[in-house]
Amino acid sequence: MQLRRILALSTALALPFACPAPLFAQSATREAAGAPDTAIPGEIADTFPAIAESDLPFDTEYRVGRLENGMRYVIRSNATPPEQGQVRLWVDFGSAAEAEAEQGFAHFIEHMAFNGSDNLPEGEMVRLLEREGLAFGADTNASTGFDTTLYKLDLPRNDPDLLDTALMLMRETASNLAFDDEAVEREKGVVLSERRVRDTYAMRSLVDNLDFLYPGTLAATRLPIGTVATLQAADGAALRDLYERYYRPENVAVIVSGDYDADAVEDAIRERFADWRGGPRLGSPTFGPADPDLAGETRIFVDPAMAEELTISRHGEWLGQADTMAERRTSLLRAIGYAIVNRRLQRLSRRDDPPFRAAGLGTSDFYREGRTTNLVVRAADGEWERALAAAQEEYRRLLEYGVTEGEIAEQVANIRTALEAGVAGAATRSNGAFVNGAIRLLRNDIVPTTPATSLALFERMADAITPARVMAALEAELVPLDDPLIRFEGRTAPDGGESALRSAWNAGMAGTVAAGDAGEVADFAYADWGEPGTVVSDTLDERLGIRKVRFANGVMLNLKPTDLDEDSVSVAVNVDGGSMLDTREHPLATALFSSLESGGLGEHTRDELQSVLAGRRAGLNMIRGTDTFGMSATTTPRDLELQLQLMSAAIADAGFRPTGEAQYQRGIDNWFARRFATPSASYSSQIGGIVSDGDPRFTIQPREAYAGLTFAQLRDDVIERWSNGAMEVAIVGDIDADETVRMVAATLGTLPQRETAFRPYDEQRQRGFTASRQPRTLYHDGAQDQALVTMTWPSRDDSDERASLVLELLQRVARLELTDTLREDLGQTYSPSVSASQSHFYTGYGTFRTSAAVDAGEVEATRAAMLATLASLRDAPVDEDTLLRARRPMLESYDNALDTNRGWMGLAARAQSESERIDRFLAAKAILQSLTAADVQAAARRYLAPEDRLEVVVLPSPAQAEAQ
Repeated sequence: MQLRRILALSTALALPFACPAPLFAQSATREAAGAPDTAIPGEIADTFPAIAESDLPFDTEYRVGRLENGMRYVIRSNATPPEQGQVRLWVDFGSAAEAEAEQGFAHFIEHMAFNGSDNLPEGEMVRLLEREGLAFGADTNASTGFDTTLYKLDLPRNDPDLLDTALMLMRETASNLAFDDEAVEREKGVVLSERRVRDTYAMRSLVDNLDFLYPGTLAATRLPIGTVATLQAADGAALRDLYERYYRPENVAVIVSGDYDADAVEDAIRERFADWRGGPRLGSPTFGPADPDLAGETRIFVDPAMAEELTISRHGEWLGQADTMAERRTSLLRAIGYAIVNRRLQRLSRRDDPPFRAAGLGTSDFYREGRTTNLVVRAADGEWERALAAAQEEYRRLLEYGVTEGEIAEQVANIRTALEAGVAGAATRSNGAFVNGAIRLLRNDIVPTTPATSLALFERMADAITPARVMAALEAELVPLDDPLIRFEGRTAPDGGESALRSAWNAGMAGTVAAGDAGEVADFAYADWGEPGTVVSDTLDERLGIRKVRFANGVMLNLKPTDLDEDSVSVAVNVDGGSMLDTREHPLATALFSSLESGGLGEHTRDELQSVLAGRRAGLNMIRGTDTFGMSATTTPRDLELQLQLMSAAIADAGFRPTGEAQYQRGIDNWFARRFATPSASYSSQIGGIVSDGDPRFTIQPREAYAGLTFAQLRDDVIERWSNGAMEVAIVGDIDADETVRMVAATLGTLPQRETAFRPYDEQRQRGFTASRQPRTLYHDGAQDQALVTMTWPSRDDSDERASLVLELLQRVARLELTDTLREDLGQTYSPSVSASQSHFYTGYGTFRTSAAVDAGEVEATRAAMLATLASLRDAPVDEDTLLRARRPMLESYDNALDTNRGWMGLAARAQSESERIDRFLAAKAILQSLTAADVQAAARRYLAPEDRLEVVVLPSPAQAEAQ
């Protein structure tokens, strides 16, 4: 269970308390004249009175209703992915409804939903779902926010019995939870563990920020995680009291989206929930409000792990309107305005010597009680003043000079492309998309509409999107940043303190601002690649119907047409090299490769490319893999050729400009500053060197080594492989195979001759596991009650499929057993972790690892419990029920693997150079089904001997404790 992310100061918008209407993703907008007459159907209006007066055309493929007891439901029949479904229980209740002594109880109730009910013994809910193929965490989860609680079940099959089981469990959660005091005490340790794990520099900054921006409001005083004191005082009676106040039919909704008959689902919901009785719905709590008069305050938050960031804010009244066509038109105009100013700020961040790492301007609602405009600026260390001045100048330029036709055209092109893609792919939208639409309807009174309606109404108003209208809509919402709230966070306080921050802002507001230069958009320089390449081989792999093509220049192409995601095409390019080019002598040779995109192409900077490609779905995502360099993208059939032209240009004429070096170095600075900030960060930054006995390829190098990295050096180190190495291209999705072959022949097929096979890299594939089993103690600089206990064993590579699957099954079994021991029985940890990693790249290398984040005072008890649990796996076979619960989710994952383009890409990407991957996939399920408890026990005996473990414990730093 994870708390919803409740604050994210991004480069675009600052605070997600907003409940904004979507622009056009599932919405509609129109001019006052010319749009169709619409009305919300009566039965829908009865269920959702808040949208009764809307003129938006409701997507009636949603089946909605209200039972006599007041509980609502939303059903959407959908076959993407096929034969699967999602079930949600939405509760209009979160931490804001808690009394002061109940802080954290809403989240605690969420935990207790997995700990027994009137009709299910404690712990049986999770076990029941595991037997059906749902993995705890991945398929079975829940989240608690300020105003809602959401329970989630992702069903791997659409059979009626499994759906009935899911609805039964949701009914148990809604009305029949047990709050046995002993179970509460056991779960209390888990909840406190979750709170302890989340006590990081980021959370402390969040708490401080909420207190600064919204002092005295429930947002500042009712974080869902609660306080240690209130959680420790919790008992069954107190939890039940809060539960019964808010878990009432009128406060709850059931959402089902999946490959089901809507009538059958509706009948099943009625069967399970119609007899539920409860009190009337309680009113929603008042959060604030955000105080429009709050101004002129300044605060500095210092933490050694925090990068420099300034937030400039002012509050205003809530402007929320009913979800209508007129309101969405205004929302679109505002969004275009924000997108333009944030595009300007993005351009500044991409300069050779950028004034800031990132910046963004946005306005968001504080629930329905106010709005906040934020200018967020992320600076390099010690450069806050320069960063603030640059961002402030763009803010003032926007208000003084407005936006241009050219800037609007770029944003309109992007919006139109997204809407057209939505229409083209409407028939294969995901369950997640429909569930999100239902939640927006329930939580924010947002009317769901069809993509076709959205596009049609957008086109009716597109010609009326002018600079004047954009600015009018923007200025009506944006709260002027006069005498604003100023908050600084960073590793050290700025020279001059709060007065320096205020003086810098005031000085920036006093100067003059010149109009900007929008510049001109160039034509794409890589549309013509000359004579197409020649196909020398074209065969169909009968195993899974993957078409394999080879061109005369050595390029390999693998094609798989699918109808799983209409109007969507996935492209992956793998080029020989990757981390295999890193050596002991030069371990950072390829470290900059994943930033290569920031250098653009020879004829276009990265920023120019963004404008050149406006309105097209094409882009570059550069990847450094273990033995390949890669590019990946998702495009449309219409833009596939452009995407291939772009990738060809990246191979033939990569920019290698130094533009991204400054951003990379600033990112490295932040990484090193946070290296020891938490137990997990300290562990992950050091374990590579420990396991490898300091092999430089797997060991973090000194900061100075990264400081010397340049794109010029990267070019020298990788250009030979990038230009000549074997290349394998995979294209999966909504394609015409013959036409796609033609496109690849006209682009990648025209490149100079390449090697026809990937190199073996025999020497580079050697990786050792330290012979020393001496226990290690590492230290972190975070909270003094946090510790991490880990045990790692050497295992094997993945060359033997059966042996590898046994280890994966052992991993699942160990996770179940450790969860029972450390979480459920002892309440020591929120989420014990087990991983089995059999390397595909390093000969003979693999690891099996267990870990648990625990209280620093429970390290010895955790170590003992962990060893005892693993000893039980060696000493006797697990029972059949445990084996079933471990194996069933694995089998379901194989059954559903090819229900997405992503699943197909996993097999198509290397279908020629590693054809055996397909054989392994086809054989895996039968092998899994043949494995026995004795096989798992034998693997535990072979690999998990206690004397073979490498134990690493991460404890609070003594120096940090003394400083605190």
